[in-house]
Amino acid sequence: MKLVDKPAKAHKKDASAPQSGDKDASKVAQGRAELIKKPAPRANIENYEQEYATFNWDDAKKEISYFAGGKMNAAYNAVDRHIHDGRRNKVALYSVGANNKIEKLTFQDIYEQSNKIGNALKKLGVERGDRVFVFLPRVPELYTSTIAIAKVGAIAGPLFSAFGPDALRDRLIDSEAKIIITNPQLKPKLDAIRNQLPDLEYVIVVGGDKAQLGEREFTYEELVAGESEKLQCAQMDPEDPLYLLYTSGTTGKPKGVVHVHNDIVGHHMTSKWVLDLRDDDIYWCTADPGWVTGTVYGIFGPWSLGASVVSYEGRFDAASWYSLIDRLKVTVWYTAPTALRMLMKGGDDVVYAHSLESLRHITSVGEPLNPEVLRWGHKVYGLPIHDTWWQTETGMQLIVNLPCNPIKPGSMGKPLPGIYAAIVDEDGEELPPGREGKLVVRPGWPAMLREVWRNEEKYKEYFKIPGWYFSGDNAVKDEEGFFWFIGRADDVINTAGHRVGPFEVESALIEHPAVVEAGVIGKPDAERGEIIKAFIVLGNGVVQTDELLEEIKEFTKRQLAAHAYPREIEVKETLPKTRSGKIMRRLLKAWELKLPTGDTSALEDD
Repeated sequence: MKLVDKPAKAHKKDASAPQSGDKDASKVAQGRAELIKKPAPRANIENYEQEYATFNWDDAKKEISYFAGGKMNAAYNAVDRHIHDGRRNKVALYSVGANNKIEKLTFQDIYEQSNKIGNALKKLGVERGDRVFVFLPRVPELYTSTIAIAKVGAIAGPLFSAFGPDALRDRLIDSEAKIIITNPQLKPKLDAIRNQLPDLEYVIVVGGDKAQLGEREFTYEELVAGESEKLQCAQMDPEDPLYLLYTSGTTGKPKGVVHVHNDIVGHHMTSKWVLDLRDDDIYWCTADPGWVTGTVYGIFGPWSLGASVVSYEGRFDAASWYSLIDRLKVTVWYTAPTALRMLMKGGDDVVYAHSLESLRHITSVGEPLNPEVLRWGHKVYGLPIHDTWWQTETGMQLIVNLPCNPIKPGSMGKPLPGIYAAIVDEDGEELPPGREGKLVVRPGWPAMLREVWRNEEKYKEYFKIPGWYFSGDNAVKDEEGFFWFIGRADDVINTAGHRVGPFEVESALIEHPAVVEAGVIGKPDAERGEIIKAFIVLGNGVVQTDELLEEIKEFTKRQLAAHAYPREIEVKETLPKTRSGKIMRRLLKAWELKLPTGDTSALEDD
């Protein structure tokens, strides 16, 4: 693997560098730089052009296990088949708690524990197609429960553990969730909205105290205690729903994106090609399974290949992350550009205080990877960072920097074999290289969204350009076929790799008694890509103070999530609106960034 612009340079000796055991840190740095000069390990794809020209998704199905009649189950592929292929005693999950204690679960453990909770769910009346949500931090029960839900043919609904009551309520109401699995620390958020959830029948609490639970509430432990370790996986049609994840849009509440069991074909192949996973890998995806990356590439994809997965319940800290890599001998690491920028901000010394010699492949996702971060990573880790582009709706990586291809710093990479992507104009006509336009993909890949939950109109918007899936991103393709991200075509904010709809933040803001109007934009930020900035109008008689603005920020954070609150708030006398009353976020952004305002003919006071 090489960067196409310039190679990494060896580090000069630094007498002040910290020590790593009895190893001089500057020698560690020197060794990493030299790694770049060595041939890259043999990748699972060695010749991109040849594979792209010949690959067919029907070929990939040969690597997936099917039942008679073409039936399948993604959970069977991720777990059960390894009980029969010699991996039953292999560690499937290294679960690292917030206290840094490691719990090891083999594929046999995951198999048995998921069977137990699966049997318990069936006794509670869970049937095919029922929605069962998992609202847990990264503990083993999150993984076993998600697998169990798929095994019984229900639809799994992963929820980010930092969600507040509003975000939780919107998803549970829209999905008509039947059961939610949570823990005592997160349950108060659910309790606050329980009377607004008429479809929620049961609550299962991991590590709960039975004496403190109410009617139709159970501890996880009591439910699985007497259950069998055997469970026949439901034989599903490939198009039957597997999981339901909510994604933010410009207007309205988050929309439920439905994925199906057939997704496992794409999960498997991309984990093999892009993550380059092999049987002996120890793999760490830092994304929470409440987001699509954590579900697809933290559970189903790597387990389908039989790789060992690392989960970490603790908070971000550079030294802790590096120590975890060294402690568990992590070989493949999938993380976010925001995390990498924060690691870069932490400085080189903390890197060189750790060995990191087990690492052989690093990938990133969630937002564009800055060239300077790529070069820094190349320098300090001795490895290139392979950026990937995909979305909740695409269900799998689509445009990537494969290990066998050169990297152009700042580029999204090239489409995977089996994927045809293009840049088109408003009419869906392909544009030549160098012309900015809409990033689209030819439909038909295995993990493409199948519906938006009970919202056919929204689903059709993704295919509004005939013959294409419309990503909502603007991009450009160069003469060599590399794609380059330009920006979102709508108002969706990408903050630290999380897509946040301005409407849901605005809705939370105006719930605060001091706020009567709110408009929200994404503001460029060097570390997080974008931050949320809110413009608000205060109620009559309300006096602006620093304390009030901090209170409003904390209020929004509690209602939504830690990533979905405005880091900046500006108080205005009025907000720009159209004659129909819609807040013109475009004008707010133009004013904030000192850009041309463009056409203001629709402005209310124009």
